[in-house]
Amino acid sequence: MNRFPAMAGMLFVAAGLLAGAPAVARQPDSLGADWRQQQGEARAKVKNGSHIPLEHVVDAIRRRTPGRLLDAGLETDPDGRSVYRVRWAAADGRRIDFRVDAATGTILSGG
Repeated sequence: MNRFPAMAGMLFVAAGLLAGAPAVARQPDSLGADWRQQQGEARAKVKNGSHIPLEHVVDAIRRRTPGRLLDAGLETDPDGRSVYRVRWAAADGRRIDFRVDAATGTILSGG
């Protein structure tokens, strides 16, 4: 049985519905408008040795909670400490927000 005509028809209908849909306002980046600046600052701090690389943080989280990275950013907590905020999709379907000390790699919260 050839499914191509049915699939093509569904795509045609979907395209027509989308073409008639009103424009949707673009949502802001979940990391905030200054994420590029944060990325540069984080790289500089890793290079000078005051922060551990985000890759090491992700590896530690993956060993603790199997899953995948959704996004990550560098933040300053109320105590003035730099922390990585890591959004994680656990293998069991949960979304977990980890906070990790950027200087030591210690997982402060999440999971």
